[in-house]
Formats: sequence, C-alpha cells, structure tokens
Amino acid sequence: MTARMSRIAIYGCGPDEAAAFRAAAPRYGMEPVVIEAPVAAENSGLAAGSRCVSVGHRTRLTGPVLAALSRAGVGYVSTRSVGVDHIDTGFAQRVGITVGTVAYSPGSVADYTVMLMLMALRDAKSTVLRAEVHDYRLNEARGRELRDLTVGVVGAGRIGSAVITRLAGFGGRILVHDVAAADSVPLDELLRASDVVTLHVPLTAATRHLLDRTRLERCKPGVVLVNTARGALLDTEALLAALESGRVAGAALDVVDGEDGIFSTDRRNDPIGHKALLRLQERPNVIVSPHTAYYTDHGLRDVVENTLVNCRNFGSGEQ
Repeated sequence: MTARMSRIAIYGCGPDEAAAFRAAAPRYGMEPVVIEAPVAAENSGLAAGSRCVSVGHRTRLTGPVLAALSRAGVGYVSTRSVGVDHIDTGFAQRVGITVGTVAYSPGSVADYTVMLMLMALRDAKSTVLRAEVHDYRLNEARGRELRDLTVGVVGAGRIGSAVITRLAGFGGRILVHDVAAADSVPLDELLRASDVVTLHVPLTAATRHLLDRTRLERCKPGVVLVNTARGALLDTEALLAALESGRVAGAALDVVDGEDGIFSTDRRNDPIGHKALLRLQERPNVIVSPHTAYYTDHGLRDVVENTLVNCRNFGSGEQ
C-alpha cells in the first residue's frame, strides 16, 4: 500500500465511531482522518490525500458531492451500510469512483426485528405508556403468541435468514418469499396467509413501495407489519389507510419513508413537517423507532473493520 492510500477520510463520524476507527486503523496500516461533519461538496477538500473515504448511510451522495470528491483525488467511497440507495452510483462510476458497502453482523437487526414483532403482538406501546402514568390495568385485548401464528419473511438474505433462524425457536409457521430461496412462495400467497409480515429486502426501483395499497388489500385481515429494512418499501399513506380500516392490525417500524433529516436528530423543540410520520406515531397500534436496529457494539466493530478492509483491498487492487 502506498503512503497516499494509507489515509482514509471518515466523514460524519460520531465519537464512538471515531474511537473505534482510531483503535483499529493501525492494524490495517491506515491513518484515519476523522471528520465530524457529513460529506458535502463544500468540505470535500478535507479528503485530499485520501484515495478512500468512508461515509454514513444518512448522507446523500449526489452528483455534485461525488464530482467534488473525485476532484479531491478520491477513488473509493465506502458506505457504512449494506445499502447504497443514498448514493448516485451511476454518477460515481462516470467520475471514476468505486462504491463499496460493508457487511455487519445480521444479529443486530434480526434481534431487533423479533423484539419489535413481540412488542406489536403484545401491544407493548400502550402497556408501557399507561404504566408510565401509573395506570396498571390490563389491556382489553389479550396478546398473541408467535407459536400460534404464521410469519411471512420477505427477503432471505443475511438478515432475513437470521430472522428465520430466531423465529424457528418460537415454533410457529414461517413462509419465505425470496427469488433465491428454494422454498420461496409467491409474495401474494405469503401476504394472504401471514399473521405477521416482516421486510428484509434492499430498496431498489423494483422494491420501492413493495407493499402499496393493492398489496396491503391482499394481506390477511389483522396482519401486523414489521419493517427494519428501508422505509420506502412501504407506501406510508397506504399503510395509514389500512391501519384506519383495520385491515392492518398494527405496525412496528424502525424505518419510515422520508425519515432523512429527522431520525438521528433532536427535534423536541422544532416542528416536524413529516405529517405521515406524526400520524403513525399518534396511533396506539404503531411502534416507531428511529432507524436504530443496526446500532449495537458488535455492529459497530463489524462496520469499522470491514470499512478498513475494503479500503485496504482497494489500495492493493483487490477491489
């Protein structure tokens, strides 16, 4: 590796990420340049001398940002995420920038998915909120147990497969929809039969609003929807209508379409213009968390080490 490749500029880096990068980078022969601000055309010059940069998944890398990075000498962008829907990958290719993703333990998201599923089935949101104001009465409706239900898993990649493994221990029926899975069932069949549907597919042009008004109408009445993948997989307005009609009994969402600029910020004293998000949060049968399923200590170690491996491999010509 050349001296030039030994530097990696890390944008949008919080204190815990910075500490992890500084501790791990020497093992890979790299010098981390930590930049707290997210990457932008205006601060792209801070990457000068670094052929590789690391960016967070909440930062949109548009054409102007990528062009500025290219002019600064960047040849590789490693996003600290599995997906690349926040990066204009076509433009990156045109300006000579390779885009890489990182793999991290699927356990973080899989554990969180099952937790949300159980919370939704036991109406945990209402129970906890009432207990907070010292109302300790039981819910009018009893909870449901996973062993009595059919769970439909849409997407059986690393995370979806980890969810399936965890669900197997509960003893219920599991249906899987995935083009690469040998035992895959058609999506519409899964929707008609499942008491719970959980989403684990990447966001692409083909999967945007995968669950739209038409598909939600095909769901089994009383279904519970769980989404820890990407917000835009669900048509939010269609979901709200299905919740209001009772077709969907509840939802547990770690991601919401249009969350950019809201999640991971303190908005206690600022207005939130995302009316659909506010409507979701007002509903007692909807749990919303701010894109936090991946956020574990194990996940952080994986992201940091795989980012450094990606950049080292790019420098040695292995990418």
